[in-house]
Order: sequence, then structure tokens, then C-alpha cells
Amino acid sequence: MNTTKMLISGIAGGIAAFFAGWVIYGMLLMDFMSQNSGTATGVMRADADMVWWALIAGNLLTGILYSYIFNRWANINTLAGGLSAGATIGLIMGAAFDLTMFGTSNILALKAVWVDIAASAVLGAITGAVVGWVNGMGKKA
Repeated sequence: MNTTKMLISGIAGGIAAFFAGWVIYGMLLMDFMSQNSGTATGVMRADADMVWWALIAGNLLTGILYSYIFNRWANINTLAGGLSAGATIGLIMGAAFDLTMFGTSNILALKAVWVDIAASAVLGAITGAVVGWVNGMGKKA
């Protein structure tokens, strides 16, 4: 496994995850998610109260996780391969997290859980596509 390539594609994937997450959750789904939250109050931070270092670190680690899986086990080095594998990983991780949280907390209504699982698949597809594409850079056809 090429550690440098893994880190570079992981960072690229993390950057993609950050910006795609901003578009998906911060723009497209913001009103829907706030209208379909559970009974818990004070859960979401206002934009001014975001803990940016944690948000950035979490996205970078997501990209590195995808890159590690793609480089260590799956040998994924194309945009299409990354898109497909990323969507699957995002779907499974999103469903595992959301269903566990739904079962144990009042953060989201069930309708929002299903939407978040779909959004996780889309976000995973985008992150995976970038990681796969960067993994394939410099390879001869």
C-alpha cells in the first residue's frame, strides 16, 4: 500500500466530503431536517457556534477511511469504482448510525432518518468518487 497516495486521496476525499456535506445538509436539506427533528431540543449548533476544527477533522478522517479501504483491501482506482463503493459504504454507515440513533434518542423523526440514509449514500458516492479518481491519477491506461 502506498501511504502517500492513500493520504493524498484521503485528504482529497475529505475536502470533497466537507463541501458536499455543506451543499447537501447546509443548503438542500437544512429546512427539511429542522422541520423533521425529533423532540430533543438544543441539539443543532448555530452557524456561529460550529466547532470548525472538529467538523474539518471528521471530514478528513472520513476521506482517509474511504482511502484506506480502497487502497488496502478493495484496490479501487477509478471514479466509477469509487462512486459505487462509496455509495454502498455511505448507505451502510448512514443506516447503521441513523437507525441506532433513532432507536436510542429523540434527535430525528423517522422520516428524517430515511432521508438522512439516502443523503449519506449520496455523500458517500461523492467522497468515494473523488478518492477513486485521485487513486487512479498517474496510472497508465
